[in-house]
Amino acid sequence: MDVRRAVVGDAEAMAGVVAAVAPEDRLGAQPPVDVEARAAGFRDLLAGEGAAWVLVDGGAVVGYLSLTPRTRGVLGLGMAILAAGRGRGGGRALVDAALGFARAGEAHKVDLEVWPDNARAIALYSATGFVVEGLRDRHYRRADGTLRSSLIMACRTD
Repeated sequence: MDVRRAVVGDAEAMAGVVAAVAPEDRLGAQPPVDVEARAAGFRDLLAGEGAAWVLVDGGAVVGYLSLTPRTRGVLGLGMAILAAGRGRGGGRALVDAALGFARAGEAHKVDLEVWPDNARAIALYSATGFVVEGLRDRHYRRADGTLRSSLIMACRTD
């Protein structure tokens, strides 16, 4: 597997990853994912001030990580990896690429939100320098009406 900087032409494949992973209930996105709208959002991100990387296996995009400016010096991280691409070091490679980008630029912090029951993601983020900064208790109402909490994690890059 290889990690490379995403280009606008990767937007559809990145949106496809979101659509494929959303039914697992590990993302904020819920099915059905509007792939066209999600791809348009990725194109806007890549053409604007954001940045993204894709995880490629056998020529196919199997994951992505995006960084979106939140406020001056803070970038928000979002990522998803197809089940077939997990457990092979790709997540770590994506996070390392993003943190290297943040450190080389003017960002002093990268933050994210993760469901508290997503132990695999929390372990990855912790291993790459992220720490828990807080909890959004019962913050997100899901399509089925349930309320989900999220952990706020961040990594200082200065």
